[in-house]
Amino acid sequence: QVQLVESGGDLVQAGGSLRLSCAASKIIFRISIMAWYRQAPGKQRELVARITRSGSTNYADSVKGRFTISRDNAKNTMYLQMNSLKPEDTAVYYCNADLVRPDGESLHYWGQGTQVTVSS
Repeated sequence: QVQLVESGGDLVQAGGSLRLSCAASKIIFRISIMAWYRQAPGKQRELVARITRSGSTNYADSVKGRFTISRDNAKNTMYLQMNSLKPEDTAVYYCNADLVRPDGESLHYWGQGTQVTVSS
């Protein structure tokens, strides 16, 4: 029943910026962790950034200082501000959310992905 929808992906020149959004709907249980992953051509899916409900964050070394993750708990929405984009940032970016059941078990959901292409 849970749905995650990403938006904001586009074609941009190296050095440019983009802002991605992830909107969650049909939420049954409380969302704990939200995160952005990406998968580039010929590479495995990797964690880009994550954020807790209270706002604590961490980032992959490759994006530290360039990307900023944030969330609006009231709207069940997460954002990724991407600055100083590089060609190696080209990938499909996926939204991930963990929902916690009353028994403490986590349920993992994924969005459909949004394409980010950085030209050089």
